[in-house]
Amino acid sequence: MSVPSLLSIFGNSGKQDPVYVDDVFSTFVYSGTGNPRTITNGIDLAGEGGLVWTKGREPNGFFHALADTENGVGGYLFSNTTGGWYSNSTSITAFNSDGYSIGTSTDGNLNATTSNAKFVSWTFRKQKGFFDVVTWSGTNTNRDIAHNLGSVPGMVIVKKTSASDAWYVYHRSTGATKYLELNLTGNGHTSSATWNNTTPTSSVFTVGSFLNATGSTYVAYIFAHDDASFGTDEDESIIKCGSYTGSNTNIGVLQNLGFEPQWLLIKNTSRSESWLIFDNMRGVVTGDVDKSLEPQASASEQTQELVQFEATGFRPMGSDSKTNNGDSFIYMAIRRPHKPLETGTEVFAIDTGGATSPSPPQFTSNFPVDMVIQKPSISQSANWKVRDRLLGLQKLTTNDTDEAEDDGTDFGLDFNNGFKNSNSVNADDLAYMFKRAPGFFDVVTYEGNFTTGRQITHNLEVVPELIIVKRWDAAGHWGVYHKDLPLDGGSQTQTQAVFLNLSTGPGGYGFLAGHNYQTATHFTTWISSEGDWNKSNADYISYLFATLPGVSKVGSYSGTGNAINVDCGFTNGARFILIKRDGTGDWYVWDTLRGITSGNDKYLRLNENNEQVTNTDYVDPLSTGFTVTSSAPAALNTSGGTYLFLAVA
Repeated sequence: MSVPSLLSIFGNSGKQDPVYVDDVFSTFVYSGTGNPRTITNGIDLAGEGGLVWTKGREPNGFFHALADTENGVGGYLFSNTTGGWYSNSTSITAFNSDGYSIGTSTDGNLNATTSNAKFVSWTFRKQKGFFDVVTWSGTNTNRDIAHNLGSVPGMVIVKKTSASDAWYVYHRSTGATKYLELNLTGNGHTSSATWNNTTPTSSVFTVGSFLNATGSTYVAYIFAHDDASFGTDEDESIIKCGSYTGSNTNIGVLQNLGFEPQWLLIKNTSRSESWLIFDNMRGVVTGDVDKSLEPQASASEQTQELVQFEATGFRPMGSDSKTNNGDSFIYMAIRRPHKPLETGTEVFAIDTGGATSPSPPQFTSNFPVDMVIQKPSISQSANWKVRDRLLGLQKLTTNDTDEAEDDGTDFGLDFNNGFKNSNSVNADDLAYMFKRAPGFFDVVTYEGNFTTGRQITHNLEVVPELIIVKRWDAAGHWGVYHKDLPLDGGSQTQTQAVFLNLSTGPGGYGFLAGHNYQTATHFTTWISSEGDWNKSNADYISYLFATLPGVSKVGSYSGTGNAINVDCGFTNGARFILIKRDGTGDWYVWDTLRGITSGNDKYLRLNENNEQVTNTDYVDPLSTGFTVTSSAPAALNTSGGTYLFLAVA
C-alpha cells in the first residue's frame, strides 16, 4: 500500500510568498560619519546575496564602489576606473539579513565626513526574474557562464576582478555583436568576440575568450527584463531594459514601462555621452532639475532637467544629447515600491520641531516621505505648506490660491526617515508626513489639455475616494473630489464643487466626473468650462486617498447634535482626522500628537492660517475611529448636516 505524501495531506503549504520590488531593491541615502555603522534597508543580503553599489553625492572625488556577496566583504570595484578588486577592510564589513554594515571607510568612498559628505547606495538582491551575481575563473576559451536569473537577461555587466580591464556591458537592445563600457562615455564597439555572437538564454550567457583569460577572475552582474512574476498576483514585472529614439523636443515621448520607475539608468548609444543614474529618493522632479550620477565618473551629483517619472513610465525632457536629442538610447528601469501595507505607521507620521533634533532630518517619519503638510508655528498665524517628492523644492499653500514657490535648498525630502525643513526649526512647527502606498495614497502630476472626460492614470490600485488637485504653475483653487459629495442635478456626470482653500459648501459643477467614472487605474476630469483643473498647457498636482482597512478611512457621517461615534474600522483609534461639512464650514484638523482626548482637543483649519484653537472639545477618542461630541458646532455636528472626513490610523 502506498503512503500519501505530506503534500497530498497538507496541500501546497510550501508555496513561497509573493515577492515585491521592496524585497529586492533599495535606494538608501545617508551622510558620512567616519564611524562604523549599519545600513538597514530591509534587503536580505546574508541569506539571498546581492550587490551594494555606493556613490558619494557630494563633494567631488568619491568613486562608484560596487561590493557583492560573491566576492565578499572587505573590498570593492570602482565603475569609474579599470582597476581590479580593491581590498579595504574598513569598507563593507558585513552583509546582513536586513542590509549591510560599513566600517570607517578610510578611503572615503562609503563613509567620509569631509565637507558633510552625502552618499547614496543602491542594493540589488539576488532573485529570479530580477538580478543575479556570478563569478568564474578564466579558461581561455569561448564559454557559457551559468546564471540563476530564470529568464533571459536584459543587461549583463562583466568586470575582471584580478587585474585592470574595462567594464563590459551587454544590453538586449544593442545585441550580442556590440558592447559598451560602463567606465567610459563612448557609444560602444562592434565585436562578435565579446559575447561570442551569442544571445543570452534563461540559464547562460556567453563570453569570448578575452573575457575568460587563463589565471584571471571575473564577476558578472546580471539584470532581468520584463519577467512578470512579482506582486500580489505574481503577474507584474519590476525591471525593464529597453531603448528609444529621442524626440529632440522639450517634452519627450513617454516611454511606457507599465509601471512608474524609482530608478533609471540611461545611455546614449549614438555618440560619446555620459551614463546617467536617476532615482526618486535623490530627486526626479516634475518641471525642475533632476539629480543624476555618472557611473564612469567620480563627479558629484549633477542637476539638470532630463527626465520625468510618470505613472506608467518615464519621459525624456529637453533636447539634450544626454537623454532626448534625436539619437538612440538604452535604459534600465526599476519599478517604484508597491508592497501592501500592514499598519498606518508605515505610511503616515506626525512630528513637531520640538520633538526632533536640530540636525536633518528635523522631522522624523521612519519611512521615506512622499508628501508633507506642514504648519509652521501652530501657536501663531502662519501659512500651511504642502510639498511633495514629485515637485521637489516647490511649495504650495492650502489656505490660498497662489502658484508654487521655490522653497530653496533649506528644504529636502532626500532622507529615508523624514525631511529637512531648514537649519533652524521652531519647537511648535507641525508636520503631517505621507508615503505613497497601494490602497492608501498616491501623487500624480499632469498637464492640462482642456478635454472633457479626460482619463489620468494613477497607481493607487483602487478607486480613489478623495482627490485634491491644485494647479501649481499659476494661481488657482484647490479642487476637491470626495466620493460622498452630491452629484450635479443634470446629467450627474460631475460631482458638485468644493475647495480646500475655502469654507464654502458644494455647488455648481465639480472638476471631476461622477463617482462611477473613477477607476482603480484612472481618475476622470469633467469640465463645463476651462476652469482651474484642466486648462490647456497648465501644470497640476493631484493627491489621491482611499479607504484601506485598518489604515485609512474616507467617508461621511450625518449630524445629529448628539455625540456621534464614527466607526472607521480601526483598532487603536484615529491619529489624524480631517472634517469638512458639505455645506458652509472650515476644514478642521486634529491629531493625536497635539491631543485627541476626552477633554479639550487642539484643532487647526487647513483653509485658514490662524493659530490652533486649544479650548474646545469637539472630538473624543474611539478605538474604532473617533467620536464627534455634542458640543461640536454646526460646522461639525448639527441635525441634517452631512460631513466629509479623512481619518488615518
